[in-house]
Amino acid sequence: MPYVVWVAIALLVVLALVLAAGASRLRTLSRRVGSFPCQARPAGDPHAPWVVGIAHYAVGRIDWWRCWSLAPRPARVWERGRLVVTGRAPLDQAGQSDQVLVRCRYDDKDFELMMSSGAYAGLASWLESAPPGRRDLVV
Repeated sequence: MPYVVWVAIALLVVLALVLAAGASRLRTLSRRVGSFPCQARPAGDPHAPWVVGIAHYAVGRIDWWRCWSLAPRPARVWERGRLVVTGRAPLDQAGQSDQVLVRCRYDDKDFELMMSSGAYAGLASWLESAPPGRRDLVV
């Protein structure tokens, strides 16, 4: 067989392996206990694109993973003591009334999260269950 055919076969095998690794990573992240779908974007620009991700409660922090990535580490980590919810608003996007827009601040950086109302209830409970003296984290 010509050299070009072998290169094409090798590229297809590599592509299949990358897709399988990505699908396995996404499945593993979404099936963890304490994980929930959560989209993120910088605050202040309503036209900024949402980045689809999966958030996961860890000990004293939330790890946020991009869905379409092969990174072995979370894209963002928010420690409970430094994360503040500054506002929330229900969304009605294409008939999905269960979505909530959550405005947050972390180390003087504002950003927005979009999640289900159930996920927001969990986030608010998690923040409010902080150690004594740190109950001002949710508006």
